[in-house]
Amino acid sequence: MIPLVIIAGPTASGKTALSVELAKRLDGEIVSADSMQIYKYMDIGTAKPTAAERRGIPHHMMDIILPTEDFSVADYSSMAHKVIADIHSRGKLPIMVGGTGLYIDTVADNIVLGEAVGDEKIRAQLEEFAETNGNAALHKLLEEIDPESYENLHENDIKRVIRAIEIYRVTGKTIGEHNRRSRTAPKIYKTVKLAVAWDRNVLYERINRRVDEMIESGLEKEVRACLELGVTEKNTSMQAIGYKEMLGFIKGVCTLEEAVDKIKMESRRYAKRQLSWFKRGNIYWLAPRDDIADRAQAVIRGEL
Repeated sequence: MIPLVIIAGPTASGKTALSVELAKRLDGEIVSADSMQIYKYMDIGTAKPTAAERRGIPHHMMDIILPTEDFSVADYSSMAHKVIADIHSRGKLPIMVGGTGLYIDTVADNIVLGEAVGDEKIRAQLEEFAETNGNAALHKLLEEIDPESYENLHENDIKRVIRAIEIYRVTGKTIGEHNRRSRTAPKIYKTVKLAVAWDRNVLYERINRRVDEMIESGLEKEVRACLELGVTEKNTSMQAIGYKEMLGFIKGVCTLEEAVDKIKMESRRYAKRQLSWFKRGNIYWLAPRDDIADRAQAVIRGEL
């Protein structure tokens, strides 16, 4: 089986720094597992690592589609499998890094995604419900029928939220149930999963600081540039945390201060759901000490 190291966990937990250091030590290359870093031209709001932060380590599955394009979990899985195989074929260690649990689980467990049936009438009703009652109310519907998807999907990710509700209403089963029934393919990876275990309050402070840095780095300018490229609020990319709120400021719906506060709040809420998702998995949680890379390396060598 192909060895695969996975650095998972919530936003702002230090995944990038740890993964790059491990890639340096273990001759690895990084495969992004972030549902928003796939978009070109969206760097600041998605916390895409800079060239300096990458330290010469190749990063894959970033900047692969335009922000006006759609991209499914199945699309990600297909591309990621090919990337991982290529990295391994060159004698390098593939290291998957990100906070999108559905991406990580689908690839790591080699889930073969079947085409779940849909219903355009139900989809249209849900779209109308969201327009009338708001994304939060739609997201609440998902919590009642599919808590697993609720934890993994942000309320702004409206297309995937609608899809999850639609599948349940048509089939009586959640997306997770459909996926688990599809786990018929043999395992192809020998995995070890790592995450950084921050105190919740400290993690929230890190998130708040990151948002402030995004604003200082020009998030507003980045959102305006996306709008000039033809991206609209209906595109999935513009539903990402940071972009949706900044769009509200640009349209005059709220002040800059209100937008920043909303970004911080939504980022903390998302981190809480990410923690719930990853705590169900078989993950080595590492305390954020100075020797974290040493301890992570020891775990990897003991498992692979």
